Amino acid sequence: MAHVKLRGDEADFEGAWLVEGMPGVGLVGKIATDHIVEQFDMEYYASVHCDGIPRIGVYQDGDRAVRPPVRLYADRERNLLALQSDVPVSADTATDFATCVTTWLEETGAKPLYLSGRPAEKDGSAPDMFGISTGDSGGILDDLDIGTPTENGAIAGPTGALISQAAERNIDGVGLIVESDPQFPDPEAARVLIDRGIGPVADIDPNVSDLVDRAEEIQSQKEQLAQRMGEANEQESSQAQPLRMFQ
Repeated sequence: MAHVKLRGDEADFEGAWLVEGMPGVGLVGKIATDHIVEQFDMEYYASVHCDGIPRIGVYQDGDRAVRPPVRLYADRERNLLALQSDVPVSADTATDFATCVTTWLEETGAKPLYLSGRPAEKDGSAPDMFGISTGDSGGILDDLDIGTPTENGAIAGPTGALISQAAERNIDGVGLIVESDPQFPDPEAARVLIDRGIGPVADIDPNVSDLVDRAEEIQSQKEQLAQRMGEANEQESSQAQPLRMFQ
């Protein structure tokens, strides 16, 4: 049965921001979320057991503990949650996965902060980023001077399903979309997401300097997952695309 299982004492996260890190184009959401979890030494708060998640055990360097591939982390002091995923979610079950996560969000009272890359060729300039909203969160983006979309588009994959659920249920939420390398892990785009989007929206101030300094290391660490995402059907990869690609 699909559920979210707490690993310890329940806390009140009403109004907290949940940063979502599903794998997608450039792995920007995953890189950004992993960085925030590590930077703030966030607590392993809950395991996520929703349809669509492969039933595998995950272990980490230097740690014998086996954990599920999708987990929730918490920072009680900062009133912050993070959804960390080590695997893609099947396109066939993305709706079921999104329903499971969104139901937990409604019960918790947290606000989703969804992240997506938009495939773009690199030209040496900083990646562009814009924001979209569900519920009544558009004013947050306006106040922070986060740009609006410059073309019609849609978000595919599990992140698209999550945003669709938030819109359908009128949940206050934000989606941040950044230009990303379509072929390789993109720490620079993840840095822009944190620096110009996640940080201001969630009112946190993580250090992002080492994201670029460690670019080669991060790319090496994420290369295998990026390869699996590249081999997957486009609908299994969270990414923003021009709407004409769906017509």
